[in-house]
Amino acid sequence: MKQDKVQAAASQIESRFVYQDDEELDKGFDWNQMKRLGKYMRPYAKQILPMILFMMAVGALTKLLNPLLIAYAIDHALKEGDGKLLALCVTGMLGLYVIQWGANSFRIRYTNNIGQKVIYDLRHDLFSHIQQLSFRFFDKRPAGSILVRITNYVNSLQDLLTNGAVNLMIDCVQLAGIVVILLFFNVKLGMAIIITVPIMFIVSTKLRVKIRRSWQVFQTRQSRINAHLNECISGMKVTQAFTQEKENIAFFDEMNKDHLRIWNRAATLNTSFNPIIEVTGAIGYFILFLLGALLVQRGEITVGVLVAFATYIGNFWEPINRLGQMYSNMLVAMASSERIFEFIDEQPTVAEKPEAEVLPQIQGRVSMEGIQFEYEPGRHALKGIDLEVEPGQSIALVGHTGSGKSTIINLLCRFYDVTEGSIKIDGHDIRDVTLHSLRSQIGIVLQDTFIFSGSIRDNIRFGRLNATDAEVEAAAKAVRAHDFIVGLPQGYDTEVQERGNVLSMGQRQLISFARALLADPRILILDEATASIDTETELKIQEALKTLLAGRTSFMIAHRLSTIRHADHILVLDHGRIVEQGDHEALMRERGIYHGLIQAQYRLLQETG
Repeated sequence: MKQDKVQAAASQIESRFVYQDDEELDKGFDWNQMKRLGKYMRPYAKQILPMILFMMAVGALTKLLNPLLIAYAIDHALKEGDGKLLALCVTGMLGLYVIQWGANSFRIRYTNNIGQKVIYDLRHDLFSHIQQLSFRFFDKRPAGSILVRITNYVNSLQDLLTNGAVNLMIDCVQLAGIVVILLFFNVKLGMAIIITVPIMFIVSTKLRVKIRRSWQVFQTRQSRINAHLNECISGMKVTQAFTQEKENIAFFDEMNKDHLRIWNRAATLNTSFNPIIEVTGAIGYFILFLLGALLVQRGEITVGVLVAFATYIGNFWEPINRLGQMYSNMLVAMASSERIFEFIDEQPTVAEKPEAEVLPQIQGRVSMEGIQFEYEPGRHALKGIDLEVEPGQSIALVGHTGSGKSTIINLLCRFYDVTEGSIKIDGHDIRDVTLHSLRSQIGIVLQDTFIFSGSIRDNIRFGRLNATDAEVEAAAKAVRAHDFIVGLPQGYDTEVQERGNVLSMGQRQLISFARALLADPRILILDEATASIDTETELKIQEALKTLLAGRTSFMIAHRLSTIRHADHILVLDHGRIVEQGDHEALMRERGIYHGLIQAQYRLLQETG
């Protein structure tokens, strides 16, 4: 019974993890994807082609010449008992092996270096492009799914972009050379052996399709596991708080078993390809020695030529095997590149106009005219918002959850574009200016303050990267954060991990205040910035706010009376509309929605003591 409950809970959890990446591909080879990858190799063509082609030619040539030396040594040096000629042939073979080894070593090292540069460029472009995408893109996708594309999918291209393409050319040259030499030695024997190649391709074609599909399924399962792990680690506190460890383990165990099952199937199919090559090669050897012995008896070929044929056949099936594996790698690379370029082709829904101008230094006058906005078609988040804010004014936004407070802030920062109407700052429509010049003059302090891995000094300096240590400390002192910082083991150089878990909520909030003050924005946004702090810290923050808000236009989303009552203007929102506005005293006299919110807050404070 207990196990049934665990499995049922695991099934419920599974419904959360349906990603776009779970669409299992069933496509053949697509040259368009390879062409796009080729564009990343093009800048290095002048560096790589001359040297690689030379090394490739040397490596292939030395491998093709060795069997000829073996045949010559058998038919002449051994047959005639010429020790000097035999020593010369052996020396020549050793020399060819050394040259081949040196050429291959240099080629592999050189192509690996170029391949890693291509991977770097691709990952850089992907990450840079994602940085430019709008909030709507991130609203639709879990962070783990995005992370998988930047790491796993790019890494899966590594084999192809390092040695894969060059090995493909080498194997093709080597195969062509072997076919020409075999036919040159003896057309009958050469054709008899080469005829096994079409048989091998016919038999292996269906198997390669199954191999391709199985690895594509494996890839989607691996992506799902990575995305799930990212979410589980991020939400570990919630998992443990609600004692859902067993359910999470059960679900992960099912995913892990599925992952193992898919891998076993893919690996089994993949390893079955080699026996086909080996069987075909064995047939080739059987034909060689059966027909070759007959031709030797007739005097049509020599023993040395027969041995050379055997050597060439061994060298023939090796590249055939690699070409089969290369085809599988190219299919995996195609599937990965398709996922990567899907992101790169994604266009931001909030984009700068080609003629966008740089927003000059602003005073902070904000005008909203007839604002309407929909996150999804038909679902209005804001309806007919009109607002005029003078420079230096403080505006408080209050209302129930979902009333549209955060939406106004998102539109002001142009994280989304309005559906109708316009937002102007100092008379400039924010859609007509560059995003950097707009957002660099707006500072945001969120309720859930994000602290980066690094020192406290670096976290504050994130507001203005060229700030001096003295300016960083001055900002911290102004918002009353200096005292607790210097009390830490290394002061401003104290290292904090991701999200600043070693700091209290109030300490993280003060750091975010210092960060915002250092940026010196003309418009400041406080999104529930004082919602999760204790009374003592709130007193410090109220003092810090006086410094932070001085001379700046500010928008505050807050429920605490201590934050709201001193605002110059208060907007009360309900279902996307402004239903009341005025200062604290005027709104309390109206005894409307605002009065009800404040009374509810008073009652809550009295009940909690």
